[in-house]
Amino acid sequence: MSALRRKFGDDYQVVTTSSSGSGLQPQGSGQSPQQQLVPKRKRQRFVDKNGRCNVQHGNLGSETSRYLSDLFTTLVDLKWRWNLFIFILTYTVAWLFMASMWWVIAYTRGDLNKAHVGNYTPCVANVYNFPSAFLFFIETEATIGYGYRYITDKCPEGIILFLFQSILGSIVDAFLIGCMFIKMSQPKKRAETLMFSEHAVISMRDGKLTLMFRVGNLRNSHMVSAQIRCKLLKSRQTPEGEFLPLDQLELDVGFSTGADQLFLVSPLTICHVIDAKSPFYDLSQRSMQSEQFEIVVILEGIVETTGMTCQARTSYTEDEVLWGHRFFPVISLEEGFFKVDYSQFHTTFEVPTPPYSVKEQEEMLLMSSPLIAPAITNSKERHNSVECLDGLDDFSTKIPSKLQKMTGREDFPRKLLRMSSTTSEKAYSLGDLPMKLQRISSVPGNSEEKLVSKTTKMLSDPMSQSVADLPPKLQKMAGGGARMERNLPAKLRKMNSDRFT
Repeated sequence: MSALRRKFGDDYQVVTTSSSGSGLQPQGSGQSPQQQLVPKRKRQRFVDKNGRCNVQHGNLGSETSRYLSDLFTTLVDLKWRWNLFIFILTYTVAWLFMASMWWVIAYTRGDLNKAHVGNYTPCVANVYNFPSAFLFFIETEATIGYGYRYITDKCPEGIILFLFQSILGSIVDAFLIGCMFIKMSQPKKRAETLMFSEHAVISMRDGKLTLMFRVGNLRNSHMVSAQIRCKLLKSRQTPEGEFLPLDQLELDVGFSTGADQLFLVSPLTICHVIDAKSPFYDLSQRSMQSEQFEIVVILEGIVETTGMTCQARTSYTEDEVLWGHRFFPVISLEEGFFKVDYSQFHTTFEVPTPPYSVKEQEEMLLMSSPLIAPAITNSKERHNSVECLDGLDDFSTKIPSKLQKMTGREDFPRKLLRMSSTTSEKAYSLGDLPMKLQRISSVPGNSEEKLVSKTTKMLSDPMSQSVADLPPKLQKMAGGGARMERNLPAKLRKMNSDRFT
């Protein structure tokens, strides 16, 4: 086995196949399987950890001509080795072409043969062959001007070629030097000093399940107007049967609250709260092992020193998301300043985290709560209470006005019914409370139970309760009402009885 590992490397792990063909079994399972080397499956990323996108454009056909329409951007986007090759090749071809033009003028005028004649005036003095014509062009183009080779006034074609050489040289210099300058000043290297944590974590924060990762800035110069965005790349199939490869979904990292606008002076932890609107609403620790997704993080900002926009990217696959972990603190207070320890930037530690998804937690919370009365039942009870109130109003009109004035509680039945209905609503509202509060409210002797017993007692004996609430003088009058009625004549007693009926 050691020889095989030396041959294939550590990227291969030893697995075993059972004799029944049921699948792959780990080594050392007690069986006698055949050992074989199977390569680890490498997760194909859409965006690498360094921010490079793994996308290649093919079969463009005639669309390749669009690159030439924006030649400057095409040259800037090329790699450095191609830029240097084009830079050297362009200058070399331009110099050889212009030197050839000066040599052709000297050849057609016969300056090469008559250069040593004393009274002959050539087009360009001291140009005898192609090397001397090339040196004249270089001296003219670089504005060196040694003074040995120069144009005379007897050569109008040489003057025209000199003007063309100056214009062409300025265009080539502006194009190539500008291209090299833009490529050197690109803020891509500034993104190298923006750090992202190697892993993302999922744990509880402020009582909510939260996806978190960390960003940091290694330079003292700030990123002006820094903003962060997150995209979830996941293939899915629509209800109509359409397959969407690498469908992009937005992950809210504080867009509504402004938390996506970063003051990136020290490392920050970016949070995405997993709720009903999150794509991870039904993601649990178990389901994450079978899921395939990629979280692309995009950090944008303006470089303070150059004023150019910089963008840094990274991504996290499902294997790089740690469930039940939290980042280690990196900021400490020293004497007069805050110190950032970047050695702990990627460090995480385990914390207690429920392995269930937010959807499963909500369902378990609903199942553990008492049965809540439907809204229809509540509406029916309210309708019945209104009918009872109307019936009590009719009954109160049948009570003699003398007794109503004596009690002074004409709206007493309506108030009692309201109290009883409020008590029933409070009893139904107990199901909305947490279990701990429900246990507290269900303990005997609490104020709510006393209120129910008091209301029941008042309903059972309203007249006695109303008389007890009267002043002492009126209580005597109300108590003596029965004796006064017995002393009345039979005709008056009959009239009172008819009024009650």
